[in-house]
Amino acid sequence: MKTIGLIGGMSWESTAIYYQLLNRLAREQLGGLHSAKLVMWSFDFAEIEAHQAQGNWAEATAMMIDAARAVEQAGAECLVICTNTMHKMAPEIIAAVGIPLIHIADATAAAIKRQPVVRPLLLATRYTMEQDFYKGRLAAHHDLNVAVPDDEGRTLVHDVIYEELCQGIILPQSKQRLLDVVTQTREHDDVDAVIFGCTEVGLLVSGEDFDIPVFDTTSLHAQAALDYALS
Repeated sequence: MKTIGLIGGMSWESTAIYYQLLNRLAREQLGGLHSAKLVMWSFDFAEIEAHQAQGNWAEATAMMIDAARAVEQAGAECLVICTNTMHKMAPEIIAAVGIPLIHIADATAAAIKRQPVVRPLLLATRYTMEQDFYKGRLAAHHDLNVAVPDDEGRTLVHDVIYEELCQGIILPQSKQRLLDVVTQTREHDDVDAVIFGCTEVGLLVSGEDFDIPVFDTTSLHAQAALDYALS
């Protein structure tokens, strides 16, 4: 089994899910007392969030590169960034290390393309929904035409992620508000699936809340990482 290097803490709420999923999947696939071979760098998310909010992506990129090099030096044989948003600097990170990056958008796209989905709706941070690093990769590399909520919907989803889910706050009223965003988007767009494009979204909603296919990037990413580790 190859050693997986995790860059986490963004937030630790979803990084804990990565840890659980990777170990559970290893046990399921290998049996007995097996678990995943992991090394992890975990950020103080307040430092990362401050750079995001200020648009200081250069400093955030430098921090991410340092983290990637640290897990590589610790023995990692592949790299997993435990967040969708910080794949914004994936090209710079790939160039800075000698181990492969398991890209969360590629893992998600592979699952989407196994189903007859044409127009998935992306629920994520405002950065991921509005900037091109994620949607653009899905379009250019996987020929996927992704929808996002309107501005009000994007604001609501973003705020729920940062002000609640990243802080371990799960509110029924926020779940309903998020479901309403999906319903409203479907009323004026031919959306036929939902992407949980932030690793915390699955803390609030699940596939059982929708009558269309759901793609949880956290679980898909973890499975792709373990598949690579066992290849």
